[in-house]
Amino acid sequence: MQQISRRGLIGLGVGAAAAAGLTACSGQGSGPRSDPNDHAPAGNTRSRSPEGKPLGDGSTAYTGKQPHQPPAPVPLELGGIPPQFVIFSWDGAGEIGNGLFPRFLKLAREHDAKMTFFLSGLYLLPESKKRLYRPPNNPVGASDIGYLKDENIKRTLKYVRQAWLEGHEIGTHFNGHFCAGSGSVANWTSAQWRDEIRQAKSFVQQWRTNTGWTDLPPLPFDYDKELVGGRTPCLLGQDRLLPVARELGWRYDASSPGGRQRWPVKKQGVWDLPLQAMPFPGHSFEVLSMDYNILANQSVNSTQAPPANYPRWRKQATEAYLAGFKRAYETNRAPFFVGNHFEQWNGGIYMDAVEETLKQIADKKDVRLVSFRQFVDWLDVQKPEVLQRLQALDVGEKLPAGRRNAA
Repeated sequence: MQQISRRGLIGLGVGAAAAAGLTACSGQGSGPRSDPNDHAPAGNTRSRSPEGKPLGDGSTAYTGKQPHQPPAPVPLELGGIPPQFVIFSWDGAGEIGNGLFPRFLKLAREHDAKMTFFLSGLYLLPESKKRLYRPPNNPVGASDIGYLKDENIKRTLKYVRQAWLEGHEIGTHFNGHFCAGSGSVANWTSAQWRDEIRQAKSFVQQWRTNTGWTDLPPLPFDYDKELVGGRTPCLLGQDRLLPVARELGWRYDASSPGGRQRWPVKKQGVWDLPLQAMPFPGHSFEVLSMDYNILANQSVNSTQAPPANYPRWRKQATEAYLAGFKRAYETNRAPFFVGNHFEQWNGGIYMDAVEETLKQIADKKDVRLVSFRQFVDWLDVQKPEVLQRLQALDVGEKLPAGRRNAA
């Protein structure tokens, strides 16, 4: 029975904390696996777009305005009914050969959805160069997630590039994912967060120098401008991260561990976009809107529980996401945030649940499947009195009668 180890229990929220030892991200540094969706050579996306103006060592490039973006947002009239925003996000965002990154890119294309991919900087750093990473309060080169094999770094580069060209956001999940002990991100100072961010950006902006690969196209964005938000490992350390985020011009942070389905507010000048407690079918408590939190309440700290449970758990996970969506959609229209990992825990049932949820909600009236960046674009054009009206609504409280207007 495989277990998630090395890091502490994370944000089970209102649910029973039945899973001591569960972590937000498991190590993804396993050896190469076959990728049923990867028929082209890794990194071979030259035909998609001009490579643009090289930045730094050529690991990234300025290619102009990001394609496939929604129309510019417009202010909601006072008394208007807002769209139902749903944001699917992915922690780590590394492709380890299990085909999950391309699977969800394909799903997004099919349903005109945009997502946020929180890239871990270490997923672009070869293990042979791990001593370039100097994590705060931890040994040089240490990491609580595995370094990727070269083949999987190339796949990650390929799909991060493709994701941006298809209109998705590339955020950060930082680097070493330390969640326990004295080296935990919970104990980092603002200065240490600043250095961690500097390193995370450098691994993205200097992958060509660090790998020695010159035959792959650059990432088609300026990461200094692209990076406007992130999610901390294990949802820890936000208070001392936020002053740094504000100084860097970040527009949001998605690290709060105990959110509710209400309209967000700013914290220390940055939009606070937390994972949210959502109904958990069959239980009197609620569960945070992320795959590992559901897993924690189903199989404790095992990622390979007895398969006989999978059909029931898959159904329960799907119904939980749909219940969270429905509660917001039919009442206060609070944005619904769903967090995920590219993992195949318990036979991949959580990936199936996310896919089924997206399919069921994508075509509903007024639903907008967007990235966090696109969502805060909408927030930032709203009048204060409109936001205050929305923020005053509690979970499950219906909007006052009003007329609709487009997002």
